[in-house]
Amino acid sequence: MLERIYLDWNATTPLRPEAKAAMAAAWELSGNPSSVHSEGRKARRLVEDARSAVAAAVGARAQDVVFVSGGTEANALALTPRLRRGAAGPVARLVVSAIEHASVRSGGRFPQQAISTINVTRGGVVDPQHLRALLADGAPALVSVMLANNETGAIQPITEIAEIVHAAGGLLHVDAIQALGKIPFDLSSTRADLLTLSGHKIGGPKGAGALVLAEGVEGFEALLRGGGQELGRRAGTENVAGIAGFGAAVKAAMAALKADAARVRELRDRLEHGLRQTPGLVVFSDEVKRLPNTVLFTAPGMKAETAVIAFDLAGVAVSSGSACSSGKVQPSQVLEAMGYRSELAQGAVRLSLGWSTTATDVDLTLKAWRKLADTLVKGVRRNTA
Repeated sequence: MLERIYLDWNATTPLRPEAKAAMAAAWELSGNPSSVHSEGRKARRLVEDARSAVAAAVGARAQDVVFVSGGTEANALALTPRLRRGAAGPVARLVVSAIEHASVRSGGRFPQQAISTINVTRGGVVDPQHLRALLADGAPALVSVMLANNETGAIQPITEIAEIVHAAGGLLHVDAIQALGKIPFDLSSTRADLLTLSGHKIGGPKGAGALVLAEGVEGFEALLRGGGQELGRRAGTENVAGIAGFGAAVKAAMAALKADAARVRELRDRLEHGLRQTPGLVVFSDEVKRLPNTVLFTAPGMKAETAVIAFDLAGVAVSSGSACSSGKVQPSQVLEAMGYRSELAQGAVRLSLGWSTTATDVDLTLKAWRKLADTLVKGVRRNTA
């Protein structure tokens, strides 16, 4: 069997050696991190070391990091009515961008009638004027805008958005799950009031994530109630091994961020250049700032589900967009929000690269694409040589 090529890093990443080692060490411990005896304190130390690592990565205080089961829970936990900060009144409604992850679009604990949607441009970037209009009248709002889109890779103007939100007396939640480890940011640069993160997007294990609160955020209410874990903000015995792996992955990702981003960007550009040799091929969000590892493309007549299977049979793992909606035969909600007709949105395929992607991987993927394009794309002459 030929060695496979993995180009679906935005869905999930391979486990980093550092995370695997940290988890193996955690599995050797028998104590509950809430217990006061020596065994419990050893487990607690792993949790708190990981908490410090996550806090340092985003410029937060360790006590403001809440460990949860992953990005979906982190987002649901963040979307809490009655949050407030400083002299501003509590938030009573939710405003989300049209390109948010489904866990944000579902609204958390806000009723549907209290949720509004911000339009985005053709390039997949939030329209600041529409945001201003939505915030102009009504009660203070919690605004949720992701830092980087999981499908297109488009990076949002978070600093400008934060200024608009705070000027209107609202709070800002930033889903930074796809951005962590790929581009530099922190609480200060984003001016976020709440940040959400996920371990398996940066080489940590699945099942570990975090909500990060800015200093001074009040009115927070737990989703899971019971024990007093996570300072009463998330009940349940901590996933010690998962949290330890998350912390180790964060340290490794942040140490390699600058070098990895530069190398991966070169490979992404090489991949795009090769794809664009196909007549009529479209790369989405290519005129705005994007994550250095992401290519979302389509071509005339291509169907995403067929293309993903064809790539898979050729030994290349890709996706048709968000892993949470892959397998569903429906247009990309993100691309429809950007104004693309459903026929085009139904053909979008995402290639996403990571720290172990090589130039050989890119070249072999392009070689596979040239063969696949003969049958997948209208107007491409079949190679009969």
